[in-house]
Amino acid sequence: MSDDDYMRRCIQLAENGLGAVAPNPMVGAVIVHEGRIIGEGYHRRFGEAHAEVNAIARVARPELLQQSTLYVNLEPCSHYGHTPPCSKLIISKHIPRVVIANVDPNPKVAGRGIRMMREAGIEVITGVLEKEGEWLNRRFFTFQRLHRPYIQLKWAQSADGFLDRLREENNAIPPVQISSELTKLLVHKARTEESAIMVGTNTAIKDNPKLTVRRWSGQNPVRVVVDRLLRIPSHYHVFDQSIPTLVYTEQKKGSLTNLTYILINFAENPLDQIMDDLFRRNILSLIVEGGQLLLDDFVKRGLWDEARVEIAPLWLGNGIKAPKLDGQIMNTELFDDIQILTIRQAEKLD
Repeated sequence: MSDDDYMRRCIQLAENGLGAVAPNPMVGAVIVHEGRIIGEGYHRRFGEAHAEVNAIARVARPELLQQSTLYVNLEPCSHYGHTPPCSKLIISKHIPRVVIANVDPNPKVAGRGIRMMREAGIEVITGVLEKEGEWLNRRFFTFQRLHRPYIQLKWAQSADGFLDRLREENNAIPPVQISSELTKLLVHKARTEESAIMVGTNTAIKDNPKLTVRRWSGQNPVRVVVDRLLRIPSHYHVFDQSIPTLVYTEQKKGSLTNLTYILINFAENPLDQIMDDLFRRNILSLIVEGGQLLLDDFVKRGLWDEARVEIAPLWLGNGIKAPKLDGQIMNTELFDDIQILTIRQAEKLD
């Protein structure tokens, strides 16, 4: 097997941490001695041991580490955080060779772990499956480089391009059911993979969504609500204090348990202010689930990285128009005759 093969295994292991390690990156590690894997592990949960620590702990004969290669998809850390530096552990175990996919973009690391190991006499190889490693940790790389969450837009539309029929606030007309039971389940699965989920005022008022995970097992994302004038009724689900909820408004109001009101200036780029605040709160990724005005604001600003669009085989003829994206379709799947497209911005493909 080649370095690429062992790195693919690292990436495979790392994916097990999706939805559990944020705001940390997903990392897997594999230790190889004379063509045989003798230890492997991944970062399981934020605040717990890193992948390298778990892989080393799985080696039944520690003396073999001195003739082994450690593969890891992200540069080992060199600073003290919730756990000690992995670079120091690798040096202390006298592992002679380390192969890495990506240099860590975090300024606290940013090549320091690599330099530390090389200065200790370890052979360090970088750039093995670099693109695959960056795609795996696209949320983390976006967060570190752009100082904002990785943004995924999500909506369901009819085949003729409408999100819903025209409805007034608080009227008795229910929303059009575009998603199937299966695609609803997939939406809840996706929620477990991201740090936060956002809706605007009109969607919250019309649909009274819970924005929680109920059809899948996993962690609830932080709820983010944009409510400039605090028009959403206080008894609605988003204010039930069951999970952490952030409300961006221009009306002053005292916060409660799990419910934080944040004042911003809606006259001056409110989305930029919200993204800055989410970055300060270590929110690694964000799903924007609507409504139309909020989605359109993100699209017009080019403030998105990925979109997940459900297209159902039904025609409404009129209603609320779906956003128009300038991007490239990366993946197409079919569930219950509903097509799900994954789209990325063209300029963010490389």
